[in-house]
Amino acid sequence: MATTNDLKNGMVLNIDGQLWSVVEFQHVKPGKGPAFVRTKLRNVESGKNVDKTFNAGTKVETATVDRRTMQYLYNDGTSFVFMDVQSYDQLEVPPETVGDAQNFLLENQEVIVATNEGRVLFIEMPASVELVITFTEPGLAGDSATGRTKPATLETGHEIQVPLFINQGEKVKVDTRDSSYLGRVKS
Repeated sequence: MATTNDLKNGMVLNIDGQLWSVVEFQHVKPGKGPAFVRTKLRNVESGKNVDKTFNAGTKVETATVDRRTMQYLYNDGTSFVFMDVQSYDQLEVPPETVGDAQNFLLENQEVIVATNEGRVLFIEMPASVELVITFTEPGLAGDSATGRTKPATLETGHEIQVPLFINQGEKVKVDTRDSSYLGRVKS
């Protein structure tokens, strides 16, 4: 048990038998009336976001979440296989649980796998990854002056928007939260 004053981003709460991850929270102390905590919560299983307000100091039940560093091995067609880097135990995770993280997963990449009572809740990717562009239309001289973009396919098969001057075979940094281009990677 914890109180709403102890909330942190990423904390998992057990509310009415469902697991909710705290996306963001804000303590509010109005000039008149009691203080309260405004939160944005994401359902761990369905991915649905809700806004919920708690009175300050209200007790909330926290869920025990085990976060382990695991290495992505391969996709066998029905599930993604991860290996614990310390115990070498292998874990099969269904594509629905992996979610958008599959757009950025490369073999042998390390990620955080969060579990609760033996059940995989979600895959936590690093904030950004470096991937190679496998296909994009060639850039032309002078294309760097405008802010326009073009589609590019990454080595994982995911498509993102990149500036016109990026060419096939280049390594780029990509934000895993919104699939946005962050820059070239110097080799």
